[in-house]
Amino acid sequence: MPRPSFSTQLYALWILIAILCSLLSATVWLMLSSALGERVADAKQQAAMTCAAVASRYDMSVQRPDETNVDLMHAVLDLVLIRTEGIEGGFWTSAPAPGAPGGFLAYAFPTYEGSGVKRDIPEAETPLILRTLRNAVSTGQMRADVVSGGADAVVAVACPVPRHAGLLAWMLTRARPPLGPYGQQAATFLAGVLAIIVALALLLALALRRWKRNLTRLEQALAPDGRLEQGKRIDRLGERDLDHIVDALNRYVERAEHLQREANGLSAKLAQAERFGALGKMAAQIAHEIRNPVGAMRLKAENALAGDASRREAALKIIIEQVGRIESQLSSLLALTQPVTVRAQQVDLRAWLAGLLRTHESRAESRHVILQADIASCTTQPVFDAAQMARALDNLIVNALRHAPAGGHVTVRARAVPDAHGERLRLEVIDDGPGVNASERERIFEPFVTGRPDGSGLGLAVVREIASAHGGRAWLEDNPNMTCFVIDIPWRPS
Repeated sequence: MPRPSFSTQLYALWILIAILCSLLSATVWLMLSSALGERVADAKQQAAMTCAAVASRYDMSVQRPDETNVDLMHAVLDLVLIRTEGIEGGFWTSAPAPGAPGGFLAYAFPTYEGSGVKRDIPEAETPLILRTLRNAVSTGQMRADVVSGGADAVVAVACPVPRHAGLLAWMLTRARPPLGPYGQQAATFLAGVLAIIVALALLLALALRRWKRNLTRLEQALAPDGRLEQGKRIDRLGERDLDHIVDALNRYVERAEHLQREANGLSAKLAQAERFGALGKMAAQIAHEIRNPVGAMRLKAENALAGDASRREAALKIIIEQVGRIESQLSSLLALTQPVTVRAQQVDLRAWLAGLLRTHESRAESRHVILQADIASCTTQPVFDAAQMARALDNLIVNALRHAPAGGHVTVRARAVPDAHGERLRLEVIDDGPGVNASERERIFEPFVTGRPDGSGLGLAVVREIASAHGGRAWLEDNPNMTCFVIDIPWRPS
């Protein structure tokens, strides 16, 4: 099983963090909300029992029912509440009493966790206490009231003191979170941890997005039509790990360009060496090619000197033909020995090929051959040396017109061909002539190889030189039904 990509692993990690955040959120919510009703009920029961104990103890301790003994109230409160943690309470009277603001006669909170003795009634809960006391006064029975706030619930209980009209005891307590008195702090801590994890998840999501964007830029630069393929340097992405890869790729491009320059130089030297090596062979061949017409001219000249005027005129015509043959061979040889200099530029393929075919229309008409072009539609213009490529096609078209039978066809086809390194321009000259002998196929592009007695054997060699100078090649298609010469060069040279 293939290992997942690094970005996929990061996405999986982010999903796990998101799941962890969800689980932690659910845990915090359950901690804050679970068993709230049970905790409130327990708090009510404990406060009610404490309130009844305080009222009963005070009733049994006071000597006269109409007596209000504040000191005794404080003593009873301290004695009972010291055994009930987290409960505060006091005495309240519905009748106006001097020195009792709001009717509160006594208050105690002996289990208060703060410093000192707490004797002040909690202001925030005073409305709840008074509301509960008034309900107890109106009904004459013990009453309880609850106010929930977040994870805590405040419980107030009020009960009448027996045999003391208008005197009530009241208790106030809080329903604690499930973790005890530090439950709120624990929940707050968990909420803080959750917030940190959520922030980390967001940062990871942003980092993943930036990483993916930079990775996409790197993939685009490495694409077949990207910056690296065009020989350009890749810009640094701002990610240290990816920048190491970018730097390595840029160094690879520099090294490849250096090797390409060296290869081009070696290719040029090799071509020059091959050209010089072929000069010796060519010298022997051209000596043979020139000696034959020169010998024929000498023989005709000697016959003309010994003959009459008609023989001299016929001899001069033959001599002129042989001189033209020598001149044609020397021109082709001169073109072959001189290096081909390519001046590449964008070419309107359709217009260029139409102009080239117009120069051969008269020859085609004289030989009763149909000359036509077949050009595929192209979205961009190719880049090559129009003049040099016209020389190559001229040679191929002349050969095709010479070998095509009367009523035959010569087609010049131009089209773009896809390649692993981009598009290539393919030029084909097709005729329905007899074709090339199998014995000559392998050597047909070599100098002085020809199947015609009046040919120089240099035209196809020039075609091969021009194609090679453009970074391409020329060949003869192996097709028994037609003769097809092909020139294949890059659509845009690198």
